[in-house]
Amino acid sequence: MQVSFVTGNSGKFAEAEKILKHFGVNILHRDLSIDEIRSDSIEEVASASARFAHAELKEPLFVEDSGLFIPSLNGFPGAYSAWVFRKLGNEGILELAAGKEAEFRACIAYTDVSVAETFTGLVKGKVPEEIRGTGGFGYDPIFIPEKTPEVRHSGEKTFAEAPEMKEALSHRKRALEKFGKYLEKR
Repeated sequence: MQVSFVTGNSGKFAEAEKILKHFGVNILHRDLSIDEIRSDSIEEVASASARFAHAELKEPLFVEDSGLFIPSLNGFPGAYSAWVFRKLGNEGILELAAGKEAEFRACIAYTDVSVAETFTGLVKGKVPEEIRGTGGFGYDPIFIPEKTPEVRHSGEKTFAEAPEMKEALSHRKRALEKFGKYLEKR
């Protein structure tokens, strides 16, 4: 099966391509300028973006929205994570939330002519006291996933310090695997 991934983020595309290949799904990269709606819900943002992209491209496609959610800050930055990252960077989040619990959430919104579905993924963890690591992108240097016995370095290192750990645990991977299983059944 072939489906388009509408994203301007090459890191997200590479991650999705690798994961969906295991489900026999070939993805095409489509870079389309989309004005995202304002919502506290990544599911609403992703769904609205998918509808807009489908109206423009008229092909089966998916979009992804994700965010870093910090419970002690009422879920901030949440669905506004990309904007907050551009304004505050990792340094600004550390000032607000060093040592606090956090979670990464991702939502895949898929649409074609007759179907609109969403698939979510979540990984819990915490914000460290300092920026750690150079791998990955975005908030990866300030997110330590919670300890998972079968995954080395979980609970200790950031996603940026241990890319293989991120590959095993990522919120995006979890959402993409749900999406891949859905596509296998179609």
